[in-house]
Amino acid sequence: QVQVVESGGGLVQAGGSLRLSCTASGRTPNTYIMGWFRQAPGKEREFVAAVSRSGDNTYYADSVKGRLTISRDNAKNTVYLQMNSLKPEDTAVYYCAARTTINIYAVYSKDEMYEYWGQGTQVTVSS
Repeated sequence: QVQVVESGGGLVQAGGSLRLSCTASGRTPNTYIMGWFRQAPGKEREFVAAVSRSGDNTYYADSVKGRLTISRDNAKNTVYLQMNSLKPEDTAVYYCAARTTINIYAVYSKDEMYEYWGQGTQVTVSS
């Protein structure tokens, strides 16, 4: 059984920063592609960023490039989403997702490619 748990959400003013964390536990840690998605009220869930098993490859949605950074620390089995220069439109529930893979360089942006999901953490950016 794989458990995905997010933490680090909260309320921040526009222009501020937050760092989200996510751990994926299971029999074979660090064999997952990890991704972040978000869902704003009244909108569909959308891709934010993903990182490969090795950490060498990352991929971002155009709307967050240059402001959000995904990284992973395999020694801690943790993935991070550093969010800088936050905007009110970044307000959403942020979900962490994992997919097992043997390809250490692959990344995915489609949510149907991910097997395991966390419960989500709320990020609210005030103007």
